[in-house]
Amino acid sequence: MAMVVYLQGRRLSRAEDIAAHFEISVRTTYRDLAALGEAGIPIMAEAGVGYSLVKGYHLPPVMFTAEEAGALFMGGKLVEQLTDASLRKHMESALMKIRSVLPRERQDDLDRLERSTVVLERESSAAPRLASEALIPIQRALAERRVLALDYLGGARRELTRRQVEPLGLIYYADNWHLIAYCRLRGDMRDFRSDRIRSLRLLNEVFSGHADFSLERYLQTAMDEENFDTVVIRFKSEVMEPVRRDWSARLMEEKADGDEMVVTMQVYALDSFARWVLSFGTKAKVVSPEPLKSLVAAEAARVVAQYSSPAKLDLQPWESLLT
Repeated sequence: MAMVVYLQGRRLSRAEDIAAHFEISVRTTYRDLAALGEAGIPIMAEAGVGYSLVKGYHLPPVMFTAEEAGALFMGGKLVEQLTDASLRKHMESALMKIRSVLPRERQDDLDRLERSTVVLERESSAAPRLASEALIPIQRALAERRVLALDYLGGARRELTRRQVEPLGLIYYADNWHLIAYCRLRGDMRDFRSDRIRSLRLLNEVFSGHADFSLERYLQTAMDEENFDTVVIRFKSEVMEPVRRDWSARLMEEKADGDEMVVTMQVYALDSFARWVLSFGTKAKVVSPEPLKSLVAAEAARVVAQYSSPAKLDLQPWESLLT
């Protein structure tokens, strides 16, 4: 099979070149080529020139590993949303051909992966960040329903926690991959940003249950829930890249205003979000709502108190926040 792949990638191949590539003798090469011909592989031989496959013959790519097939599938999902319709059509056709020559178990894995993967429209103008070492084991866990052990760095508290999760979905939004999984530590569904996963291990344990879980329904519920607060913040343009990158909340709108951007966002917890806003110092200013202003001011006051001394402390840089 390797010899057929070698011939398929070249117009003509000399017996000496084939022998050198596979580290066999020329005599063995002649015998192997003859055996392939007897097995029905259409090999042509031209005296003094070399060997080639009959024009039009191609060996199907049946040697894909689970990781390779998953990577190709993920590339196709990204093409669906991040390119125009003309390229999507060709990618869909190519993926159908690849799927058709995969072993049945690999096809079943891709079917499960397809049901549990969603790529949403990008919500910001930041360039997509696609690289993540966590994606391959996450794909395998989704396809094989295996438990993942991960060390995860929280968004607001920045605490590293060790968890075991049961992966149920993979979503690409806000320029990041997000793992939707049942967290055994919290006893509930959680959204894990892939770039905050510090280490990840695929366990041999296969989980069951969650038969009623629907990724589409989960997304719709998350969008319809009323426990999100709409906030408006003025950011200096120079910090917009980390704003888009670091916060996994939905960016609803961005409007330029001089050297600032007025950003409308939907966030889940105002208290943790206030600490994140404060991390930008004077480069971020809350426009609304009023409770968020109070939370940011209170957090700023606690920081000031922590570093205060008996000597007179200059509070001028904080006056805009404290008032």
